[in-house]
Amino acid sequence: MQPVAVVTGASSGIGAATAAQLANAGFHVILAARRAGRLDEATARARAQGGSAQAQILDVTDVAAVGAFAQSLDRCDVLVNNAGGALGMEDVSDADPADWRTMYETNVLGSLNLTKALLPRLIASGDGTIVMLTSTAGFVAYEGGGGYAAAKHAQHAMAATLRLELCGEPVRVIEIAPGMVRTDEFALNRFRGDADKAAAVYRGVREPLTADDIAEAITWTVTRPGHFNVDLMVLRPRAQAAQHKVYREL
Repeated sequence: MQPVAVVTGASSGIGAATAAQLANAGFHVILAARRAGRLDEATARARAQGGSAQAQILDVTDVAAVGAFAQSLDRCDVLVNNAGGALGMEDVSDADPADWRTMYETNVLGSLNLTKALLPRLIASGDGTIVMLTSTAGFVAYEGGGGYAAAKHAQHAMAATLRLELCGEPVRVIEIAPGMVRTDEFALNRFRGDADKAAAVYRGVREPLTADDIAEAITWTVTRPGHFNVDLMVLRPRAQAAQHKVYREL
């Protein structure tokens, strides 16, 4: 029977790229996201890889909707907790609590909701995989990134805790922590639609990572034999030596 992979935040960026590559790798992929139009495009892209894919409108912060979705599935072999994002670059002293709440609810509680709901099916598969998409912000804080770093630190802690709690169960927990990745929407959303500020993040950086780069790493980890666990994979472009050390050709 064809294995099933659920990818959240799958309407664009890393989620859409991951769904396409997992479909190409032989999974039936369920792309979950809130935006119907973008989700349909991403699903068509996944199918164009010669794979099997379906769209699922889902708000990962809606516990009831997540529960109903989980109950509708006969099986789940892989869960990719990708839904998330960043809002704002204000200092903590000027931060909007609503932005912090949104980031925490989407990145952290969204991952919690999907993991709780699908864990019985992941265990029942006999060889389940949970992928947590975190960030290098989950290890190192930086000015203006307090809310996002706090959320990603929490996701990192959740992945580590799950790995301890599931020891002995047929489920592995993989954490993928990207550094600088240029996608269509991440920086644009963070800067509330200011295209100039979003572009400045990557200015002068030769070959920042792309969504396809991260998707390739995710697919590689997921397709290793079941006994092979990648606890943590940190991914950065060559130009980024650390959170604050980026080489720019100006």
